[in-house]
Amino acid sequence: MSLPSSLDELIAALRCLPGVGPKSAQRMAYHLLQHDQRGAGRLSLAIESALRSLRRCNRCNNFTEAEVCDRCLSPKRDPSQLCVVEMPTDLNAMEQSHAYSGLYYVLMGRLSPLDGVGPRELAFDRLLARANDGIVKEVILATNLTHEGEATAHYLSEMLHPRGIKVSRIARGLPLGSELEYSDAASVAQALLERRDY
Repeated sequence: MSLPSSLDELIAALRCLPGVGPKSAQRMAYHLLQHDQRGAGRLSLAIESALRSLRRCNRCNNFTEAEVCDRCLSPKRDPSQLCVVEMPTDLNAMEQSHAYSGLYYVLMGRLSPLDGVGPRELAFDRLLARANDGIVKEVILATNLTHEGEATAHYLSEMLHPRGIKVSRIARGLPLGSELEYSDAASVAQALLERRDY
């Protein structure tokens, strides 16, 4: 017996979320319809509102409701530093560290030739224009420490160095509170390579 078409469409729509498979989507759909119709309505309105009012900041490429976001306009931020991250969630993680007070540029992805994502799809020309504004003195590459993130950082570094911009990369190695015994060999090796004076 087939599901009603509207229920089938709801389940299919929920599957677009990362990590949500068919069973999870089905559970979510039934939960919203059976136990939380008010929450379902609120979710629907929130998605509609976000799609209608959010846009990309002209300076950092992050989501905002204005032409330029509040973070880019803040006089408390150091405009000479530009931290490049892959996604808005990475920007949030950087902000939660309270260790950085410069500005950002969000790529909204990373180089992945197998998925058809190249420099054009990530609008590297916009980043280059931003980094060459005469104010930025250092670009900090904070792409993820994956193969694609490393490739993206390398490509950007090769693109920025000839323009006389200082380029740095976030360090890799062991996380705070970890024990050598339980760490993987690659992290231990990287921590050794990136050791500093003490």
